[in-house]
Amino acid sequence: MRVPEGTLRQPGTEHHGSVNAAVTGVSTAFGTFGELLQGVLPEPDSDFLVTLPIARWARATFHGMPGKDELEVHPPHKRKALRLAEMIVRSSTAPMGGVLTVESDLPEGKGLASSSADLVATARAVANALGEPMPPRRIETLLARIEPTDGVLYPGIVAFYHRRVALHSRLGALPPMSVVGVDEGGEIDTVAFNRIPKPFSATDREEYSRLLARMTKAVARADLAEVGAVTTRSALMNQVLRPKRMLSSLIDICGQVGGLGVVVGHSGTSLGVLLDKADPAYSQRLVDAAGACSELAGNVAVYRTLSFDR
Repeated sequence: MRVPEGTLRQPGTEHHGSVNAAVTGVSTAFGTFGELLQGVLPEPDSDFLVTLPIARWARATFHGMPGKDELEVHPPHKRKALRLAEMIVRSSTAPMGGVLTVESDLPEGKGLASSSADLVATARAVANALGEPMPPRRIETLLARIEPTDGVLYPGIVAFYHRRVALHSRLGALPPMSVVGVDEGGEIDTVAFNRIPKPFSATDREEYSRLLARMTKAVARADLAEVGAVTTRSALMNQVLRPKRMLSSLIDICGQVGGLGVVVGHSGTSLGVLLDKADPAYSQRLVDAAGACSELAGNVAVYRTLSFDR
């Protein structure tokens, strides 16, 4: 789904430099498979997550029409993306109407950052059409007015304050992994989920701080075994907030096939087994994990993580 980003003039719409020439902006944003880690740190207002970028994307295309006022979105249920486009266009020095189209490889309500990817791709596409910059900090400011957001506006793995929509730190990138994922079914409303009071004690918050420190070091060292240990612990700690009925069974499967650990969508319905693609036994582990996960859940999908420039 990935396409080059930028601005295009519509064929046949430029007439001797007309200021009313239609323009098209296109952009993409990747999703995540749940989170490597998610919890609450000791300081106030410190709900955070650590992203796990995957090779699935949302794509936004904005056909801007100067001289027109109305905006519409396809498909019609992408109302948050439409609201964001309206915010950007109305604040522009050259406001215009237009049509926003959002396409995605990411299922909704599963914990794969589908909504965040839609919004980040939309912000960039509309800005491209308008010829305006859209740096990460501006995206954060805009998205904070709409909903809690994953850190998919930053390349690589980041720790991100998702409720206040702000970067905590950039952790870097990891070697290629696969996630053998299952879906427990249903959909989770992320906005509603983030309104739930977090039942984490001061002791829990201190543990989350230690887990973040461990994850930070593990990413820097490309220590996939340690990454898997932290993700599994995070999944277990999240059971008091958003229980996964298959988690115990998936941890067993992970141990049986020699996986790195279990990763979950803390606010979604997805969970999966992490595998090291450089492992000499990777192919057999993948077959074994996919078979066991399919038998457990009746569904299975394999996701490739993004390593960027590592």
